[in-house]
Amino acid sequence: MTENSSSAAGPDLAQGVPLESIVEGGIVTGHVRGDPALLVCQGGELFAVGATCTHYGAPLATGLLVGDTIRCPWHHACFSLRTGQAVRPPALDSLKRWRVERRDGQAIVGEEVQAARPPALAAAQMPESVVIIGGGAAGNAAALTLRREGYEGPVTLLSADTSLPYDRPNLSKDYLAGTAQADWLPLRSPGYYADHHIDARCDQRVVRIEPAAKTVTLANGSQIGYGALLLATGAEPVRLTVPGASLPHVFVLRSLADCEAVIARLGTVRQCVVVGASFIGLEVAASLRTRGLEVHVVAPEARPMERVLGAELGDMVKALHESHGVRFHLGATVTEIRSDRVTLSTGTELPADLVVTGVGVRPDVALAQDAGLTMDRGAVVDEYLRTSAPAIYAAGDIARWPDPGTGERIRVEHWVVAERQGVVAAQNMLGQQQRFAAVPFFWSQHYDIAINYVGHAERWDRIDIDGDPGSHDCMVTYWRGNQRLAVATVGRDLASLRAEVALEQQTPA
Repeated sequence: MTENSSSAAGPDLAQGVPLESIVEGGIVTGHVRGDPALLVCQGGELFAVGATCTHYGAPLATGLLVGDTIRCPWHHACFSLRTGQAVRPPALDSLKRWRVERRDGQAIVGEEVQAARPPALAAAQMPESVVIIGGGAAGNAAALTLRREGYEGPVTLLSADTSLPYDRPNLSKDYLAGTAQADWLPLRSPGYYADHHIDARCDQRVVRIEPAAKTVTLANGSQIGYGALLLATGAEPVRLTVPGASLPHVFVLRSLADCEAVIARLGTVRQCVVVGASFIGLEVAASLRTRGLEVHVVAPEARPMERVLGAELGDMVKALHESHGVRFHLGATVTEIRSDRVTLSTGTELPADLVVTGVGVRPDVALAQDAGLTMDRGAVVDEYLRTSAPAIYAAGDIARWPDPGTGERIRVEHWVVAERQGVVAAQNMLGQQQRFAAVPFFWSQHYDIAINYVGHAERWDRIDIDGDPGSHDCMVTYWRGNQRLAVATVGRDLASLRAEVALEQQTPA
């Protein structure tokens, strides 16, 4: 989805800007013959690039310059100022780029520069083919990266989903709320995969991997050989096992088909129970409240998301949802679901035309386990995302990798992390030897309030709070001993970007 949040305002950079007005590290916002553009001075060089992030259209002028890149203030995409290329997801498309020349004391932006063709790869050193298992964030990013980097061999993307890769985070946010259009969801059109010779197959489940033979077997019995393989099987939602959990008005929200099924029922629904106060559960609650439904949230904890964000942000999130009419039933679990009600462990009965469960996910590691890969609460990979088997890589929800910031192995279930790992895995299939060193990032949207989170803190012993969570303006830092593990921000996009850079530069304590 791309929304152009910037009009062609400011000076026409093609007419020139006085050089004396462009300071080192500064950004001039304007346009080039009607196209919103930025003129940037970094390291004494001048660059002209598009002004809006190609992910969701954020204004890059309020982002952060880091070396010869610019980072998006909303969701931390990163673009090269030299090439315009999206070098770090969640953006997948490059920025426009124009030539800049100094003339008569002016910086004058000239013609648009077309993207350079990737260098020719030495065929003898490339895998003869690439198979990607999983059509989510990691798998799609890997397929696109292989072609962007100039790989010309066969690429087969095998997805158990019935739809081509789509913007999964939007399912619990704008799309479910009815504020995003359906055509915003696909990450690429069917024609894109065809034009780039990516054999994207939907509704295809792989049942076995044979590392020695370098083959995968599909549920229909057919086999596909590979030169390199990416395991990006993602995660499966945990499902309730209480009586009534399989009734037709009970849903999980993981796939586009799940979301479409929920939306299809909304015309006859007035009262909804959301089971679980997770990020997904509460985003669903916000979206359904936006549609005018009565929403109750049931969860066993004392406050929502305290385990991940701490008590103060948990209280903030709870108060935010209550201000929009959500009713919480905390310290409780669901014991039974009937066609028109839900019974809680406290004995309370809640009327419900619709039940949506968000009680967690489990990494889908069956293929990795059966293939004999080294496992540790996920598929173990090295810093290059290589598994214990030759020519097999893993990325996304199933991968447990060595985190350079803490020196520990971690596994993270974030969309942006999966996309970034897909990029790096593809590059390494092509022999680039890129270490995966990106700091984990995710965002969660609740009505008009976003929480940005960089780093990874499974456990901490201290929290520092700058600002006021109740006013939706704060930065929360999570520490273990003297090591900063993660930073969550509300209403402080630039602080989140700066925290990301600081965590990237941090060494293990």
